[in-house]
Amino acid sequence: DWMSPASGGSKAKLGTWEDVSADASGTAGHYRIYASDAVTCHEQGVVTEAGDGGDMTIDSIAISVGQDVFVTAYERTAGNA
Repeated sequence: DWMSPASGGSKAKLGTWEDVSADASGTAGHYRIYASDAVTCHEQGVVTEAGDGGDMTIDSIAISVGQDVFVTAYERTAGNA
């Protein structure tokens, strides 16, 4: 499973989420989570560095080709939690 068990209406990422070799350079501003068909987008949101309050936090929003990119925090809370 890619998410931890729910607790108090919230779920957080499970394990290590990383891209070991970024395909492009630039400044990350958003993310998308796709189904295994790589076509159907289930969610998208704002990506930021630690402390900046985005939906997903990565180690650095400044990305260079070939760089390791780590998701350091991601959590979803149910709308009625």
